[in-house]
Amino acid sequence: MAHAKPPSNHLLGIGLDAQDKHKRITRGEGFNLVGGSEDTHERMTETVIKTSEDLSRKGRTIAEAHPEELADLLRKHDRGA
Repeated sequence: MAHAKPPSNHLLGIGLDAQDKHKRITRGEGFNLVGGSEDTHERMTETVIKTSEDLSRKGRTIAEAHPEELADLLRKHDRGA
């Protein structure tokens, strides 16, 4: 009998407001962030890193977190919300 693979989250952030020619890409454990203006990309990065740190204190990763918990933490850390 085959065992089902547990669900695994991966965040993908896409910034669509870049006005310059810079290509911004940030990769980390459980996330990829692409594009955006300097401010937007920085905001996405800060939000995901703080979310990851919160999960780490709970002994979990982005991949292991429940999607609702992940969404709540992302909202909590998004300084522009």
